[in-house]
Amino acid sequence: MSQPDTIDLAIMRILQQEGRISNAVLADRVGLSQSACSRRLTALEKSGVISGYHARLSNKALDYKMMVIVHISLSGQFAKTLTEFEAAVKRCPNVLVCYLMSGEYDYILRVAAKDLEDYERIHRDWLSALPHVVKINSSFALREVIDRPNVGL
Repeated sequence: MSQPDTIDLAIMRILQQEGRISNAVLADRVGLSQSACSRRLTALEKSGVISGYHARLSNKALDYKMMVIVHISLSGQFAKTLTEFEAAVKRCPNVLVCYLMSGEYDYILRVAAKDLEDYERIHRDWLSALPHVVKINSSFALREVIDRPNVGL
């Protein structure tokens, strides 16, 4: 897709805030006919600019009161090592985010836990069992200051 124009940007801004908005209301808000708005929306989806729609659940309401930032070092950075680690970490249901990093640690994870005892279980049953892990460093979030689901447009 070429650079989004002002109407595409308006559509994306509105959808970031109101993902369940109807096409009719969206078209009205951006000043297009419903069919023109639908075509633009389809183009944004097909190009991958809009990668999906989902409900944003509250970890706190689901009793996941603890966020843990986990730094992981592996035994090496061979392709096979990274592939095996990444396949295994994807199976851990409490890992919300996993980044391959440059710098001191190989990966950084954001892990949701109900409490300290739950994190101990996650650490024992999942994180320590991940292949090629030689070091795990856990930091506990004291308070969430900001958690943006999207970048500003």
